[in-house]
Amino acid sequence: MAERQSSLADRLRARAAHVAIVGMGYVGLPLALRFASAGYRVTGIDVDAEKVRRLNAADSYINYIPDDDLQAALDAGFQATDDMARCADADAVLICVPTPLTRHREPDLQYVNGTLSGLAPALHADMLLVLVSTTYPGTTEELVVPCVEERGFRVGEDIFVVFAPEREDPDNRQFQTQNIPKVVGGITPGCREAGLALFEGVIEELVPVSSARTAEMTKLLENIHRAVNIGLVNEMKMVADRMDIDIHEVIRAASTKPFGFVPYYPGPGLGGHCIPIDPFYLTWKAREYGVNTRFIELAGEINSGMPEWVIGKLVAGLNAHEKSISGSRILILGVAYKKNVQDMRESPGMRILDLLQAQGAEVEYADPMVPRLPRLRNYRYQKCSVDLTGESIAGFDALVLVTNHDGFDYALIQQHARLIVDTRGVYHGPYENVIRA
Repeated sequence: MAERQSSLADRLRARAAHVAIVGMGYVGLPLALRFASAGYRVTGIDVDAEKVRRLNAADSYINYIPDDDLQAALDAGFQATDDMARCADADAVLICVPTPLTRHREPDLQYVNGTLSGLAPALHADMLLVLVSTTYPGTTEELVVPCVEERGFRVGEDIFVVFAPEREDPDNRQFQTQNIPKVVGGITPGCREAGLALFEGVIEELVPVSSARTAEMTKLLENIHRAVNIGLVNEMKMVADRMDIDIHEVIRAASTKPFGFVPYYPGPGLGGHCIPIDPFYLTWKAREYGVNTRFIELAGEINSGMPEWVIGKLVAGLNAHEKSISGSRILILGVAYKKNVQDMRESPGMRILDLLQAQGAEVEYADPMVPRLPRLRNYRYQKCSVDLTGESIAGFDALVLVTNHDGFDYALIQQHARLIVDTRGVYHGPYENVIRA
């Protein structure tokens, strides 16, 4: 066993290993490019044939990953495929697939389970399996370990199993894959050492922890910390609004304290694949242990209710113009969940759009990062982004600023809009046509 682990670790450290990464999305693709640039032979695997085609043609589908980076990876030997059998000669397989919620806000692990089913025939001795997808504590033990053992292998002796959570922040130019510390927890100490051997050549700082469960909980704590604090500042926003106080001015003032305060900012609701989802992975698992996570769930309720709060502010603004939601022309500014990215997962903009259409509004959107609405898990709209001109802006009864992309001309918008509902604190001045939400 020690010899097998040493042999695998030696190959990983020498960059003589073949690394297969399942899931070529916002987590898997940056990892693949990083491993390729470090000299590993890398295979990217995805069920989406169009993604595979574009990767092999050096045609990036993520706006902040340039085509040149893909071409450099291809020149270094990177290949994309939809064939899981390619894992059969891999030394390390990293699983970077979605972990969404069901309609009942319970963990939906169909993509992890599907990956493990497809991977099972390719398992072999002297292999490292790394689950990267965010999930509840115990998932690696409950799903990955049985998959290995059912094929007759011993975890920690034949195959080494690790949980090493992703920490990607899309379009963050300061912190990228290589300089974001990597937490590594193994099923056994030997598993952890194999995981460290894999990542030490590509990540600047490694954070070994005592178990896979600890690593799983670490990732959840990071995101729940943000969700709870955003829930707090969203509640403070509602209180400040009733008191006719600008919460953004309050945050700017509080941020001048050099200790004991970390600024968080209110918004129209949480978006992205982590913050709106991960807290519910823990609350679901906690119930198995008889623990009621009231604090976390309360923050979730506040954040989930923000789209309705925004619409309430829009209703008030339209009423002041003697208009109702029904029949009004509304423009959503930004449907991506975060500024300057095209990622629409769990976007509050789509929730707001959906609610407004259900109330009879005529809704369009403008987003420089999303020229056409794609098919989403919960939404099926055939709409294209509106070109923002003085004439087009003036043609809407109200604009709801959901995502504060740098590509928007905010002066032009303010000059021509009849009414703006600003959910991001973009407009600081006393504008007659701006309502802060």
